[in-house]
Order: sequence, then structure tokens, then C-alpha cells
Amino acid sequence: MADLSPLRRRMIEDMTVRNLSPATQRSYVSAVSKFSRYFGRSPDRLGLDEVRDFQVHLG
Repeated sequence: MADLSPLRRRMIEDMTVRNLSPATQRSYVSAVSKFSRYFGRSPDRLGLDEVRDFQVHLG
């Protein structure tokens, strides 16, 4: 897991501990990446209001 941000590394480690498949892990990482890009900020700087706004955007 070289060159990964601490947040992404932790997310992947947590998903691995929970036995999520590699395909599910890729899907989750992709979803968080799209969420982050939508707001132009790191996901660790986004909160529940942004989650709701993003869900409205998707829906």
C-alpha cells in the first residue's frame, strides 16, 4: 500500500478486516473518491451535510 494517504490506507485496512471482497473495496474507494472530487476537498474535511448534499446530487 505504498503512496496511499493515511485515510485511504485506514479505509482499506478496515475493509480488509471486515472481509470485504477486493471488488467491493474498489467500489467503496471509488465512491469516496467521487464524493471527494465533487466537493474538491479531502473526505476527512467533509461531514454529514456534504454526505446529504452528495446523495441529493446523485438522486
